[in-house]
Amino acid sequence: MADTHSNAGAIWALGVTQIIGYGTLYYSFSILAPVIAIDLSVAVEWVYGCISLALLAGGLISPWAGGLADRHGAGQVMSLGSIGAAIALAVCALAGDMFMFLAGMILVELASAFVLYSTAFAFLAQTTGSRAQRSITYLTLIAGFASTIFWPLTSWMLGSLEWHQVYFVFAILNLVVCLPLHLWLSRFARIAAARPVEAVATQPPMSVDNRNFVFILIVLGFSLAGFVSAATLFHMVPMLGLLGLGAAGIWVASLLGPAQVASRLINMAFGKDVSASVLAVVSAVSMPLALGTLALSAPSTFGAAAFAIIFGLGSGLFSIVSGTLPLAIFGKDGFGKRLGWIGLGRLGLSALAPFALSVALGAIGPKPSLWILAVAGLLCVVVFAEVWRRCRPLGQKVLAVNEPTSPVLRQG
Repeated sequence: MADTHSNAGAIWALGVTQIIGYGTLYYSFSILAPVIAIDLSVAVEWVYGCISLALLAGGLISPWAGGLADRHGAGQVMSLGSIGAAIALAVCALAGDMFMFLAGMILVELASAFVLYSTAFAFLAQTTGSRAQRSITYLTLIAGFASTIFWPLTSWMLGSLEWHQVYFVFAILNLVVCLPLHLWLSRFARIAAARPVEAVATQPPMSVDNRNFVFILIVLGFSLAGFVSAATLFHMVPMLGLLGLGAAGIWVASLLGPAQVASRLINMAFGKDVSASVLAVVSAVSMPLALGTLALSAPSTFGAAAFAIIFGLGSGLFSIVSGTLPLAIFGKDGFGKRLGWIGLGRLGLSALAPFALSVALGAIGPKPSLWILAVAGLLCVVVFAEVWRRCRPLGQKVLAVNEPTSPVLRQG
């Protein structure tokens, strides 16, 4: 019982840091970008070009960050990441030209590799044992409120503060809230490491010969999903404005967070026996479905709300699957580094998304741009459908997720 309570405390602490992390390092950018472009006297496409370069830098460092989490513990890595996030946001706040802002954004994405989901999932795999997959679901349930909180909060702050000051506030949040929580989580991890080792093991649900190719498919699938997600989320509020939603766009976009949470609640209640590969297919289908709904219904507020809800439902499942799918297939060993390689592929392709969609919105308009994203979403469906097909022969029934396979289980 004590372990259960301490695990719950760790998940809640991680949830708070993920809300602040995603809110300050990721979601706030789409609100701040137009103001930054005006203040720095550059086209908004150049501001999105900065985030594209920064995402690429974050992707390149992800495998290294994951390896550090495996070797030294994810809690310590996140503690250092909190300091890095505060410094990065302070650099953004001090930026007086595009070059310094670009430097700040690169630092933001480098810090993100140490504090966001990949490292948080590695922490749960290291500390919650056979409950890791369930713990990941609980964490994503809490963190799903990041966009709901930080899109309106950032807009409200811009009403009385300059964007420089907003970034200073965000830096302080990472330093005075996230850092102490991550330091406490580091201590929690040391206590968890002293617990008795569970006498259970994981059996990968597919033949060893296929695992490398399946991992390549998984990286490709998450890369395509990351491209569509980054393009949509970074441009959601301004894109809804271009489609005629006006001021209602930000409140429509805020439906994304509750939808993410709802999908995770549904998964918790009814998805216990649903394999991670099936959830990956379902979440992938939601992307072209949502984007097609928006393209066909705009400028209907009802259609835009349906888009935000459907996209949010899929995004919520993707957050779970990004941790549970590789964990279910490959187990705990090297989990952090494996997530890092997935992050490299995802962020590498995502790096193109904000700038590419910004250019597309100006060149061909919002509706054709939405259809292009929908096609990328369909490709993602095809990839995860193949992962699911290759996982089917032995199923996805995982005995446990935290210890190396015993000789008895290998033979049986």
